[in-house]
Amino acid sequence: MAPSGSRSDQCWRVLYWIPVLFISLIVAWSYYAYVVQLCIESIENMGEKIVYLLVYHVLFIMFLWSYWQTIFTKPMNPLKEFHLSHPDKELLEREDRRESQQEILRRIAKDLPIYTRTMSGAVRYCDRCLLLKPDRCHHCSACDMCILKMDHHCPWVNNCVGFANYKFFMLFLAYSLLYCLFVTATDLQYFIQFWTNGLPDTQAKFHIMFLFFAASTFSVSLAFLFAYHCWLVCKNRSTLEAFRAPAFQHGPDKNGFSLGTNNNFRQVFGEKKKYWLLPVFSSLGDGCSFPTCLANPDPEQPSLPPGRNPSIKSAGESHQFPPKPLRESQSRLLNNGQSEGSEDRDKRGTSNPALTIEKET
Repeated sequence: MAPSGSRSDQCWRVLYWIPVLFISLIVAWSYYAYVVQLCIESIENMGEKIVYLLVYHVLFIMFLWSYWQTIFTKPMNPLKEFHLSHPDKELLEREDRRESQQEILRRIAKDLPIYTRTMSGAVRYCDRCLLLKPDRCHHCSACDMCILKMDHHCPWVNNCVGFANYKFFMLFLAYSLLYCLFVTATDLQYFIQFWTNGLPDTQAKFHIMFLFFAASTFSVSLAFLFAYHCWLVCKNRSTLEAFRAPAFQHGPDKNGFSLGTNNNFRQVFGEKKKYWLLPVFSSLGDGCSFPTCLANPDPEQPSLPPGRNPSIKSAGESHQFPPKPLRESQSRLLNNGQSEGSEDRDKRGTSNPALTIEKET
């Protein structure tokens, strides 16, 4: 007999699919209304009908493909190096003193490419997943796991949007916006004929009317959402980082991961242009370590030569990489020269706050 808690969790997981089912029903109805009622039943010009159906089905397929990828792409787990080993877990559990726990986490984090801290300067440790959080990784309470480069948990796809599917999410927004705009534009003249009694009194006229209202309404909301995420991509920020800047050793820095608009775009969409518009994974890196634009991101790493201001970079100087080797595709990001349009930064301190165990919300 299954525990009551397990049944409750299963019921909630079923309810989480209601927004996805709602979107699926809207899309299925829009297909019927546009293809059958508008194109087949109402449009008489054969050339216009063929062009509309061809363009519509291209957008429809790309929209469904990107939506499917966003929903069913599972979040990637952090590399095993970030998980505590069994001896470290036992050692951490046995220690009651905060200072000893600090030393354990400090020792483990020293060999990992981790530059971010909590706002109080603590090592970002997840006591549910028992791992040191990689940079830009956050624990999702809905998924009950740590998500690499977590952006947000989206109920409309019943999935976390993060490193594994952020490109798919961006394409989903783009193709859904184009889909709605195309339907609105091609349906407009028949929508006007509806109000001027230019259409025969058939069932198609009501589908045409509601199709225009639905497509135009979704177009407005999708335009704002897509524009916002385009801004995030250009700044190399997640939604969580836009609301709360990531904290480094020197303090919060909202532009700590920004490498310039071009490099920021390539981090999400990759370097091969032929894959940019396709919902196939082409993002750079492994999701656990990211290049930063900080001159000296970690005081435990080798410092700059004496007399050098760590907040000023000379012309043509490449960005700093984590000491651990990254994938070749990720390493090429910083070889493209000086970052484009980088913003002036605040002066940074050199203090190293004491590390404490602290959970993030």
